[in-house]
Amino acid sequence: MKSTDTQSAIETGAVSAQLDSELQRIILARHHDPFAVLGRHRTPSGDVVRAIIPQAETVRIGESGPEMQRIPGTDLFECRLEQDSIPQHYRLVWTDKTGQLQSHIDPYTFPPQLADFDLYLFGEGRHWHIYRFLGAHPRTVDGIDGILFATWAPNAERISVVGDFNAWDGRRHPMRVRGSSGVWELFIPELKPGTLYKFEIRNRQQGTVFLKTDPYGRQFELRPNTASIVPSDQAYDWHDDDWMEHRANRDWLHEPMSVYEVHLGSWRRDASGHFLNYRELAEQLVAYVKKQGFSHIELLPITEHPFDGSWGYQTTGYFAPTSRFGTPDDFRYFVDYCHQNGIGVFLDWVPAHFPKDAHGLAHFDGTALYEHEDPRLGEHRDWGTLIYNYGRNEVRNFLLGSALYWLEEFHIDGLRVDAVASMLYLDYSRQPGDWIPNKYGGNENLEAIAFLRELNTVTHQQFPGTLIMAEESTAWPQVTRPTWTGGLGFSMKWNMGWMHDTLAYMSKDPIYRHYHHDQLTFGLLYAFTENFILPFSHDEVVHGKGSMLQKMPGDEWQRFANLRLLYTFMFTYPGKKLLFMGCEFGQSTEWNYDKALEWHLLEYPFHNGLQRLVGDLNQLYRETPALHRYDFEQKGFEWIDCHDAPQSVLSYLRRSSDEFAVMVFNFTPVPRQNYRIGVPEPGVYTEVLNSDSRHYGGSNVGNSAVTAEAKEWMGRPYSISLTLPPLAGIVLTREVLKEEEPESPE
Repeated sequence: MKSTDTQSAIETGAVSAQLDSELQRIILARHHDPFAVLGRHRTPSGDVVRAIIPQAETVRIGESGPEMQRIPGTDLFECRLEQDSIPQHYRLVWTDKTGQLQSHIDPYTFPPQLADFDLYLFGEGRHWHIYRFLGAHPRTVDGIDGILFATWAPNAERISVVGDFNAWDGRRHPMRVRGSSGVWELFIPELKPGTLYKFEIRNRQQGTVFLKTDPYGRQFELRPNTASIVPSDQAYDWHDDDWMEHRANRDWLHEPMSVYEVHLGSWRRDASGHFLNYRELAEQLVAYVKKQGFSHIELLPITEHPFDGSWGYQTTGYFAPTSRFGTPDDFRYFVDYCHQNGIGVFLDWVPAHFPKDAHGLAHFDGTALYEHEDPRLGEHRDWGTLIYNYGRNEVRNFLLGSALYWLEEFHIDGLRVDAVASMLYLDYSRQPGDWIPNKYGGNENLEAIAFLRELNTVTHQQFPGTLIMAEESTAWPQVTRPTWTGGLGFSMKWNMGWMHDTLAYMSKDPIYRHYHHDQLTFGLLYAFTENFILPFSHDEVVHGKGSMLQKMPGDEWQRFANLRLLYTFMFTYPGKKLLFMGCEFGQSTEWNYDKALEWHLLEYPFHNGLQRLVGDLNQLYRETPALHRYDFEQKGFEWIDCHDAPQSVLSYLRRSSDEFAVMVFNFTPVPRQNYRIGVPEPGVYTEVLNSDSRHYGGSNVGNSAVTAEAKEWMGRPYSISLTLPPLAGIVLTREVLKEEEPESPE
């Protein structure tokens, strides 16, 4: 797409110095209120109609109406008429320089369309549906169909809507500003959905002219093109009523939740290596996720972004599903299909920063509008991105509107908020002197904290049952506690400490693990201070960190045994679960966003066995209340023995209200015979999962049914003697002996 240099085009023409200053500002494309000049205006001597139409040779009002006169040396046309001699919304008909006849209804005959109340709420930062007004929306005004455009740019001198429909010429469709709100609007009749457009903005101070995509754009061209597309307003026919009703009333805190994290561009591709469409992805991905037993899919950001290599984390379209995989309705189909098949959908969402791309939000109206001017507040040095000004009402409303848009318009079940730590701390990843303390002298970003609390309060109020999850890597207190107790109000938080400690431990040769036993046990000191998700995410398999399989020590057999052990530990540990795609079958290399996963590996027994184990772990986690009922509560967990560092063995109980399960883990390659542990009740203990099973590629060492003995051990009245398989975890559940069963009343 080629941009027209509007300023150059006008200033090379001869403009009469004797013209009225208002007309000169229109001709020079500098007028903030084109409606004061263009359109029809009443005068004592009759009506005056004016229109600016570059490239026009002749212009008429109506097909057979009076001809308008060109103001010499300009592209401004004028006609004087008797009052009421033409309809309110008249048609301009003109012949261009190629001789083609063209016409349109004059847009400068329509009154303002945005309600003052909407502008007021936006200015207060409290318009939860601002995306219904700003941006580009099909609208019918006085029986005439068209598109209403609106954007916020308080420091602009002039804004025009440009697109294919006006040869990208900013002189053609200048917008009106709505007083001190900083909002500009224009209704252009007869435009239709599918129209390409941008905003051409002239800054008030410098006079510079530049093109910007619509911050509230709901559809974009396929990269590398960057124009916004007017979407259709035809309502999508949803079929997920049952899911939505259940979601609003479910007790998610006590339900199993196992999340499959996916990058849609590289999960799977077609035979030619091209992206799959959202609809193709829906059918293929849902079938796989259901087979593997995951309850939710979490999508790396599919908000529109210009660069594939950012994985979506450098967003330019906060209201648009990326066009890489189809249209907004294609994405609605994806979510709808997931819900109809009992699969929830979370979206990775990035309110912490945005890229500097010239067509995006950076210096949107020629000033630091969405960002801070001072780079000590407004720039992430490490990432080369800009930081939102959370203290500005309209910016906060933009982000809140985006969050609510995905929950409402696409039925998304929740948002994973990226890089929360970078939002909370003014000195995040900064050197001394490169940050500005808050008004109390501290390093807390008070405006960002207030924004996050408002985000969580509003989303939970407006959409009960949706979940907002924080990727927060520090010890910030009460991330998942209610705002009225001083918390941030998130539903859940990624347990980054557990993840780092566990991977650090598992990467060590088993011969040294007994020196680092506390890396496995330390997490229980804080496990119930927050509502935690246990994440093995995309971040752990990129940037030279190696794949999950490559992190494991030993030969091939030991690497797979260690990975099976790790996943068994994860799925039985307190907290909801998250696993990145490819990790479930042991992707051999780091994740590459530019190609599909290594699905051919499933032809090999070890990879296939690991995939089977993850499926069985999901099933066990889902069907065993003891493993999920109290994921966030201390009463759901008890150590059996956390002190056996010499043998690198851990054992614990998970409990629900009426049952328990026993977990034992051997973190060495040495099988251990007659390993006794204490148990709380008599009965027969049956091994319901063993990560060393032949079924998963293991050595098949294990136990069948084991009867508890009335032998006190580890402070418990009963005990069982087990065979611990090498580099493996086992899960046992208890069957009540017949003599324990209560007698039936006579």
